[in-house]
Amino acid sequence: MSTYAIIESGGKQYRVEKGQSLLVDRLPDDEGAKVALKAVMLRTDEDVVLDASGLEKVKVEAKVSAHEKGEKIRVFKYKAKKGYRKRQGHRSELTRLEVTEVKQLTRKPAAKKADTAESAEETPKADPGAEPNAEAPAKKAPAKKAPAKKAPAAKAETAKKSATKKPAAKKPPAKKTEKTESKESD
Repeated sequence: MSTYAIIESGGKQYRVEKGQSLLVDRLPDDEGAKVALKAVMLRTDEDVVLDASGLEKVKVEAKVSAHEKGEKIRVFKYKAKKGYRKRQGHRSELTRLEVTEVKQLTRKPAAKKADTAESAEETPKADPGAEPNAEAPAKKAPAKKAPAKKAPAAKAETAKKSATKKPAAKKPPAKKTEKTESKESD
């Protein structure tokens, strides 16, 4: 039995082995770029890895070999005897990947340098001799609600008030018809 992995790309899962080619939804990487794929499961000759801590040690790498377009799909909807017809279609944009490596590492891979630099900037360390107020600017106060949300409610209230203040329109007096006039003259 050979080693294979189940990877996730674009919300879909694929079974991959070393040397395999597969089509996935379009990736933003250029042709020839190496891509690290997220493993969901790894199966080797000895064992199966499913837990999160074990999957951190799994390395699945692929090379972007080409960007392609999928088959044209035509969608036609209609309802009999109603005159309803609707025609649509699309072509999916895809990326062809060549899997170069599927293996389980003995230890967890090191974090990228860019990630560690960003995390160091986000969590500043306080100096032991610094004043306690020095940390206060680092903590942000919770944001206040925007007054714009209250404005539409105020407009609705003024609209209701103006509607209640207007007097009801008076109806014009009823026109006298010939029959009513003749009865009055008699």
